[in-house]
Amino acid sequence: MTKQISYLADLANVLRGLLMGGADIVPGVSGGTVALILGIYENLVTSISRFDRRWIALLRSQQWSAAATHVDLRFLITLGGGILLGIITLGSVMNHLLTSETRSATLAALFGALLASCWLVGKIIQPRHRLETVLCLILGLASGALTYGLASMTPYTTTAPSPAYLFLCGMIGICAMILPGVSGALMLLILGVYVYLTDYLKALSHGTISWETIWTVLVFGSGCAVGLLGFSKLLRWLLAVYKSLTMSVMCGLMLGALKKIWPFQLDLSPEIHEIKHKQYKSIWPDTIDSHLFTCLALGIFGFVVILSLDWVARRSANSGTKNNSMQT
Repeated sequence: MTKQISYLADLANVLRGLLMGGADIVPGVSGGTVALILGIYENLVTSISRFDRRWIALLRSQQWSAAATHVDLRFLITLGGGILLGIITLGSVMNHLLTSETRSATLAALFGALLASCWLVGKIIQPRHRLETVLCLILGLASGALTYGLASMTPYTTTAPSPAYLFLCGMIGICAMILPGVSGALMLLILGVYVYLTDYLKALSHGTISWETIWTVLVFGSGCAVGLLGFSKLLRWLLAVYKSLTMSVMCGLMLGALKKIWPFQLDLSPEIHEIKHKQYKSIWPDTIDSHLFTCLALGIFGFVVILSLDWVARRSANSGTKNNSMQT
């Protein structure tokens, strides 16, 4: 009976991971938010942060069972397997949506989702005094200018990203993914590697495996691992000690990134067929037509979806707090 319950818990973690992976692959949606909704965010961050000196000491003394228990390895493996499955399965879908006639409509939905995320992150910023208010404003403007500049840069057009750049993108993307409200996939879109990576995921989902695919996944995955282990504790410390300042930076990064997913874009390279090599210029719509209304409707839809997810997350958190109080 105990084993059956354990296997059911493993299956539940795989399903949770599937939902998180599906969210992580969608630009504008945060896997961290989904983890909050599912009630596993605290457990996830705690497990990751326990890859520490004690864990290394347990490994050196060959206390394998104690080392696995220290980081809750079974939880991480089942959840990670689900996340990987969600990324592979949905990655192909997102690649199609961003590389076909549905590109503008998809960007409109993502724009609305990111705008809602900016609103939610901005609500978290609560400066304690005037100096902190000024610092929040400065950091928000600076980070916004940074991502706006990155979004304005010409992406790779003739060559694939270098291994070093992919490794760096993995570090940045995974750090964003573990923060509620911040989309790691969107960061990868800004950095110009999202379509490249989803191309490989699309190939994997169709059973097409090459050495290039394996090498790319290994390099990017290594960057994710280093970022997760190296920055998770730093991010937790920043959020604990300098929460408003940290969230100001995050909000600025997201606001500046809106330029990258503006749904109305002029194709500057119509002769190029591969989307990852094309260049676009953001424009204002010059006519009021069905395309404009479709984009507006999808933008509102994306905005509402993110606000709904946040409402569910807060309700789940409040319910958990009440249950803990009653048990106490």
